[in-house]
Amino acid sequence: METLARYLMLGGIILFLIGGGIYLAARFGIPLGRLPGDIRIEGKNGGFYFPITSSILVSVTLTIILNLISRFLKK
Repeated sequence: METLARYLMLGGIILFLIGGGIYLAARFGIPLGRLPGDIRIEGKNGGFYFPITSSILVSVTLTIILNLISRFLKK
């Protein structure tokens, strides 16, 4: 039961950090979700939105950060 509690706390911390990062990105004017290459189609009855460029940017950033963290923990 302790390991489940630890995983849940770690997940909460990760979600908190992601939320803080998104908040800071909006605060500093980084237009995540409105970058060139994000697909947005709007019609009369609804719309479709696919943030492909924003997803790639977030993926590359998280890959770099997690690789740096794993290298520091291995030493």
